[in-house]
Amino acid sequence: DEAYAAITNLYDRGLHDYLSVPLWCDYLNFVQQHDPLLHQSSPLGISKMRDLFERAVPAAGLHLTQGNAIWEAYIKFEQTILHTIDDSHTEEKEKQVQRIRSLFHRQLSVPLYDSRSTLLAYKSWEDEQGGISKSSSNDLDGISSHVSSAYKKAMEMYNERAHYEEQISRNDALEEKLQHFLTYIKFEQSSGDPARVQILYERAVTEFPVSGDLWLDYTRYLDETLKVAKCVLDVYSRATRNCTWIGELWVHYLLSLERASASEEKLFTVFEQSLQCAFSSSEEYLDLFLTRIDGLRRRNFSAGSTALDYSVVRDTFQRATDYLSPYLKNTDGLLRLHAYWARLELNHGKDLVAVRGVWESLLKTSGSMLEAWKQYITMEIEMGHIDEARRIYKRCYSKRFTGTGSEDICHSWVRFEREFGTLEDYDHAVRKVTPRLGELQLFRLQQEAKMGVASVAQKEDLVSKKTPQKRKLSARSTDEHPTSKKQKGTAHDPTRSFEKETSQKSTEVKIVGSDQPKPDKPETVKEQQLKPSAPREIYKDQCTVFLSNLNYQANDDNLRDFFSDVGGVTAIRLLKDKFTGKSRGLAYVDFSDDAHLTAALAKNKQILLGKKVSIARSDPKHNKRKESSGRSSREHDKRGPATGRTESFEGSDSQMKESVTSQTSSSNSNRHGNSVQLRGKNTFAVPRTLVRPLGWSNNEPKKVDNVDNLNSNDEFRKLLLKK
Repeated sequence: DEAYAAITNLYDRGLHDYLSVPLWCDYLNFVQQHDPLLHQSSPLGISKMRDLFERAVPAAGLHLTQGNAIWEAYIKFEQTILHTIDDSHTEEKEKQVQRIRSLFHRQLSVPLYDSRSTLLAYKSWEDEQGGISKSSSNDLDGISSHVSSAYKKAMEMYNERAHYEEQISRNDALEEKLQHFLTYIKFEQSSGDPARVQILYERAVTEFPVSGDLWLDYTRYLDETLKVAKCVLDVYSRATRNCTWIGELWVHYLLSLERASASEEKLFTVFEQSLQCAFSSSEEYLDLFLTRIDGLRRRNFSAGSTALDYSVVRDTFQRATDYLSPYLKNTDGLLRLHAYWARLELNHGKDLVAVRGVWESLLKTSGSMLEAWKQYITMEIEMGHIDEARRIYKRCYSKRFTGTGSEDICHSWVRFEREFGTLEDYDHAVRKVTPRLGELQLFRLQQEAKMGVASVAQKEDLVSKKTPQKRKLSARSTDEHPTSKKQKGTAHDPTRSFEKETSQKSTEVKIVGSDQPKPDKPETVKEQQLKPSAPREIYKDQCTVFLSNLNYQANDDNLRDFFSDVGGVTAIRLLKDKFTGKSRGLAYVDFSDDAHLTAALAKNKQILLGKKVSIARSDPKHNKRKESSGRSSREHDKRGPATGRTESFEGSDSQMKESVTSQTSSSNSNRHGNSVQLRGKNTFAVPRTLVRPLGWSNNEPKKVDNVDNLNSNDEFRKLLLKK
């Protein structure tokens, strides 16, 4: 008996957290067996038991497949009480009979599994009372019209939902089962019965208690539809205990508490609990702090509300900036927080020193944000402090901002002096700004030149990667070594026989442009090699760091700002996906010397846009070894450093160089639409994959005397015809 209260408390806690029809049935049986007041047939004990049943009916009695158990237990309890009433108490007995009949009617109006058995049990009970004969062939014979229509409607509702019940009862994968639940919930919402929607949500969260999206959907529905403060707050309390890592749930919980006019102690407790949780991003913490500050502002400065000490608002702002500044440096979120704080200090705190202190604290951590300086200046102008705004312009016009920010602040200062300053102030601003704009313009030109060269190199690399690699075969010669015989231990290289053959023949290549007159004397390969070629940027990675784990939103300006305290940055290369064009979270940064490189390596594991960046020195020798793996030794000798992405031929035979260059020149000219003339015998070997040009018959082709008169641009076809 001493443990009865503790056990009932455990039942209440379990049923408060999750919906379980078997647990409800066990709870009801336990109370009926062990409640001392009920054993004494005390009216108080019977009343408490009925109250417990009335709690169970809306919580579990609407369960489509298991709710019958609750109703049957309730009716059985009332029938037991009926049998204890003496026949002499006719009025009391008739009242109990009417109570049981009402329970049957309520159950028959609810769509439940096996409702026909309930109908037959009801008719049997009515027959015992002398009301309805159960011998009729039709189930609804003798039933009152309103009960009959309610039963038919309940059966229609059950038939509409039987398909959804079958889907969620299958042993599908978790994702599929959750999707079936969501589909079922959407259908139930269209019917417009909040009680049925709520019990379906309860069934879903019992199956998927750590689904954040499901809890968010459930709480959103309650906020918009039910709007019962106690019920909504209970669901939010359970949601935040099951999914502590969802910041949006905590934000909605605080707003729901404010709508319910909760005490400041309760709001403070929930807010402190939320800060102990681990969220996935700094933005969630920022949203949580702003929600708390919004509530304090409304409580402090709204009409009819109980005012709090403004120091609470100031302390919350200070706590937010201390907590978030390392993670939101140079972001709009941190700027929004400080601007909000400065505005409240100005309008409600009435402390100008505090306002400027807020802006100065922001500039101390995020001084490279142009928008922070501009909003600071705008606030000073709105307050009429022109001299203070001018001092801010003098502080920031020489700073370096991302994009065109440096030029923008210079032009903004000149416009400011034109509108608010004297002629001397305007002349002073122009004298300061003019050399600064010249420096910026020169810097932009240098950057554009570097980027132009880099973009050309990247385009050439992209074209070379996309060009299909054609298979090269050595020429078959009867008087030379057979192709099947190879040197022992040497892999077959098609270019070797090609080089050997071309080195024995003198070859000249003449390139005739489509828009240039034909020269009198053809230009040889050696003469073409003597012409100066366009410079190509080569990355040697001598003073270069490799960055990984970057935020996918990071760009060149963010990286330049990140290394602004180090200095010496000469180039930045963000690695992007070749198909989507999006950042891969990797980058190379070149520095002017080893001193700047060492300082940059010291910034390893520092935060950039909310993520810890890994910084390591680039090792070009390692890259070279990695790229050369899997190639033949001859091909590896022909390639240059991996970072340079250039090729060089180191053979001593000049004729071999000429033949290889002639092949490259003819291929390039063909791609650009120029006509090609090849002179020499047996210049190229026949590719294995092209025995005959496309369109030739199986018969021997006719001899063509003049190859140059053909209109085809296929150099292989021309070479085959000439051969």
